[in-house]
Amino acid sequence: MTPAPADELVEVVDPDGRVERVVKRAEMRAGNLRHRATYIVVRNVRGDVLVHQRAPWKDIWPSRWDVAFGGICDVGESWNVAAERELAEESGLVAELVDLGPVRFENEATRVVGRVFAAVAHDPAAAVRFPDGEVVDHGWVAAAELPSWAATHELCDDSAAVVLPLLATR
Repeated sequence: MTPAPADELVEVVDPDGRVERVVKRAEMRAGNLRHRATYIVVRNVRGDVLVHQRAPWKDIWPSRWDVAFGGICDVGESWNVAAERELAEESGLVAELVDLGPVRFENEATRVVGRVFAAVAHDPAAAVRFPDGEVVDHGWVAAAELPSWAATHELCDDSAAVVLPLLATR
């Protein structure tokens, strides 16, 4: 039986990503404790970015739009395995991932030591689905239009701060 999201175990980490202790997700959120998370940007063969709107029941930034799939790493999970798992859970995609590097983000809602990955959806019409219900809407945005699209949508703070700038340089 899968634990309720609030009961999932999460590694609390120091600023360099070293594990300090393990707590329940609810405690991590309540204390805004630093944790590991992945971000996966999905592009199609033209380079368009798959954007999506989060479900209203999400524990952080409900109903906001995002430019990256991803989430909290499981206890003991490697970055690549966490990214592959999150991508499959949230988008239904299985794709080769390219590691774009580490990121850090902290604000009043969350504190993350993360890694950003990129994936290409070769046949997005057939492959993209949203099996776990975390996504309620989606679309493809041309890379050149991403800044103007982002300006008109309420985005997740972390993706706006660390993923969008990374996309602008690639």
